[in-house]
Amino acid sequence: MRATFETLAAAALVGIAQLALSAVGLAGLFALSTPLAVAPWTAVTSVYAHGSIGHLLANAIALLLVGPLVERRTTRLRFHAFVVGTGALAGIAQVTLGGLLGPPSAVLGLSGAVFALGGYLLAGNVVSATLFDRLRLSSRAQFALFGLAAVVLTATTAAPGVALIAHATGAFCGLVAGRAGLLDVR
Repeated sequence: MRATFETLAAAALVGIAQLALSAVGLAGLFALSTPLAVAPWTAVTSVYAHGSIGHLLANAIALLLVGPLVERRTTRLRFHAFVVGTGALAGIAQVTLGGLLGPPSAVLGLSGAVFALGGYLLAGNVVSATLFDRLRLSSRAQFALFGLAAVVLTATTAAPGVALIAHATGAFCGLVAGRAGLLDVR
């Protein structure tokens, strides 16, 4: 559970920095928004930043449910790289695609990465591997199935203000990575 706690500690430290910066009107310094080239560091900082303590607690609880289970299968370095990579990709998808579908907005939080970790567990276990091997689905069919599963998983969190595109992107990335065994140390 070391990497999970390290991730939570990073989120807490960024939260403290957000509070300090909000005193001087710079609370949004960590938020990812378009255009991406203006503040490229926010692709990473936004993963650990949160909009409120409640937002942080909700993501922390979800991370504590899935993080340790993924940690058991991988190294600390791979775990952290997966969290940052999938979290950043989910955030980038949210601000770019979300901006095409509605007004531009900023994004914060670990939820895209948490959905990726959950997707990894869902597609990367022995039962799923056996099922996929028996079904002998083509790569395209598996991608389509993962896309559908990502949408269904995302629908469970649908509410105003929730980064649904980020959740779906994270879940899809996690499902694909889990099927490929990307994090597994053999």
